[in-house]
Amino acid sequence: MTPPPPQPPPPDSNPASDSATDPRPGPGPLVVLFGATAGAMGPDLGSDETDLILLVWQVVEPLSRQVGTLHKSLVRAEAAALSPQCREASGLSADSLARAEPLDKVLQQFSQLVSGDVALLGGGPYMLCTDGQQLLRQVLHPEASRKNLVLPDTFFSFYDLRREFHVQHPSVRPARELTVATMAQDLGLETDATEDDFGVWEVKTMVAVILHLLEGPSGQLFSKAEVVKQKYETGPCSKADVVDSETVVRARGLPWQSSDQDVARFFKGLNIARGGVALCLNAQGRRNGEALIRFVDSEQRDLALQRHKHHMGVRYIEVYKATGEEFVKIAGGTSLEVARFLSREDQVILRLRGLPFSAGPADVLGFLGPECPVTGGADGLLFVRHPDGRPTGDAFALFACEELAQAALRRHKGILGKRYIELFRSTAAEVQQVLNRYASSPLLPTLTAPLLPIPFPLAAGTGRDCVRLRGLPYTATIEDILSFLGEAAADIRPHGVHMVLNQQGRPSGDAFIQMTSAERALAAAQRCHKKVMKERYVEVVPCSTEEMSRVLMGGTLGRSGMSPPPCKLPCLSPPTYATFQATPTLIPTETAALYPSSALLPAARVPAAPTPVAYYPGPPTQLYMNYTAYYPSPPVSPTTVGYLTTPSAALASASTSVLSQPGALVRMQGVPYTAGMKDLLSIFQAYQLAPDDYTSLMPVSDPSRTVLQAPKEWVCL
Repeated sequence: MTPPPPQPPPPDSNPASDSATDPRPGPGPLVVLFGATAGAMGPDLGSDETDLILLVWQVVEPLSRQVGTLHKSLVRAEAAALSPQCREASGLSADSLARAEPLDKVLQQFSQLVSGDVALLGGGPYMLCTDGQQLLRQVLHPEASRKNLVLPDTFFSFYDLRREFHVQHPSVRPARELTVATMAQDLGLETDATEDDFGVWEVKTMVAVILHLLEGPSGQLFSKAEVVKQKYETGPCSKADVVDSETVVRARGLPWQSSDQDVARFFKGLNIARGGVALCLNAQGRRNGEALIRFVDSEQRDLALQRHKHHMGVRYIEVYKATGEEFVKIAGGTSLEVARFLSREDQVILRLRGLPFSAGPADVLGFLGPECPVTGGADGLLFVRHPDGRPTGDAFALFACEELAQAALRRHKGILGKRYIELFRSTAAEVQQVLNRYASSPLLPTLTAPLLPIPFPLAAGTGRDCVRLRGLPYTATIEDILSFLGEAAADIRPHGVHMVLNQQGRPSGDAFIQMTSAERALAAAQRCHKKVMKERYVEVVPCSTEEMSRVLMGGTLGRSGMSPPPCKLPCLSPPTYATFQATPTLIPTETAALYPSSALLPAARVPAAPTPVAYYPGPPTQLYMNYTAYYPSPPVSPTTVGYLTTPSAALASASTSVLSQPGALVRMQGVPYTAGMKDLLSIFQAYQLAPDDYTSLMPVSDPSRTVLQAPKEWVCL
């Protein structure tokens, strides 16, 4: 079924002279290549991560219109099971594949046979030609990467016959919808319908299509080859960059120790844009197993989406669509220092964590040693600092090659001073994220100690008039809880539903309910304990207000992860406060009307007006807080905050109109020495201070401290 081998050109013929007289010289020799896997075929080729089982090829000489010998080779598959579609189309069996050569041997035979055929047809560099891009990008390159095989340079550039056909016949149909059969049909070519050898008919038909296209008038035919990038290129990304959303995907489920090179290897065969791998970090600055990947065009992105649930080691990776805004948010940066650091190309980035705060460039270079020099010496180090200049203990280092980076990684958990240092592979996007995170962090530390008193009654007591719900679905809302409690929901106090969030600001699966009495709480617990909500049973147990307050104020109650998230509001400047409605009270009158006066203010200051019953706070415009869906969520405060009577020292320097109001003075102890007025004002954002009160911050004198030391206590009027 194969044509006879081509005869060598006669001695008097000269291909070079023939090509010189040809007004359209055309490309060099083409190797028409067809392949199949043990699984999906057609447009889904390679989407199921199955091994290659067949290669069929034939050489075509465009100038002389000669063809070489048609070759067919089976490939041994590690997983011998064939899909029903493949078994029916190919007629192959697991026994025949078990006797075949492995992929590395087949590729060696391919190179030898192609070189011999090209030499018989006149020689010259040859180029592969395939039907579509799936065979090389989705099958050969990923499988070679999984098996640690090095492909010849020939497999990194090729012609896509569908695109070449579309160049000469653009009005027939889109290139993505073309197949070998439709191309032959559109050209009116007669094909051998009796050919039943799997793969042979496809190659013969592709050769006939190529020879017909070469007779056409287009001079752009086979002039622009498809290129497969051999190496991922790192680089910075600016927040000013515009990223096309049709080129970005999100990969989820990555091993935490994976680097950008590991992600690029997972997408081997697809062209990732320069600096197009952005590993995502969690709230603690550690990798969360997700990454955003930017490709050079939408076609590469569509092929990447077909690798959904392909494996990286023993883990399967989920691949979804993402947006350009998400990529810029993760990978973009505006710091000139970071831009200069990342401006060096082809550098391997390592992250050092746990450095002593006193460590400098010389200490880090000495720790790494002369066997793994940093690119540029001290200029190749980037220390991460807080906004006030204090070191965080993190740094990034550049290395010129992979070997030097590997030598540096051997220093993982080495000792510098009295601390062990962790070293990890890093990326340009991670550098941007870490610097952006610390640049936007508040100066006041995040504390887990008791927070500001909640502006509604949580009176201390041992009466068990509350219930605690454990094991709630993470998607549960307050309406779901009210429906779950049923008739007992009528006994809930106004604003009595409190959802507990974890440190990342997500639902923890716990909630507290304030009931009208201890008897009602016990009845609700007995009626609803271990009832099912959204396919999960929920524990309902009575508890006291004191126990509920301990959890809602940042403590724990018999289990970890129960603290509500700190409010991460940006520090507002005084001009922003000027837009607030002026009021002489510490909380708005509308909000104060919903709560009894014993929580914060004397009874005389609360208007005695009837209030509507509500189970959770009103619109977020009343509170100006980040987490407004649930109570409590006041901003972080120092460890000791209380309301006290006006001292004589503050009375002499403050206006009478402010101090004449009972309870208008707050004293804060343990404030960080670096805290300024802007940081102190951010603590009281939930209470909407009047605009004329911003100048009423004064330090409390401490005779035991010198004048060169900052005060540790402040009074807010």
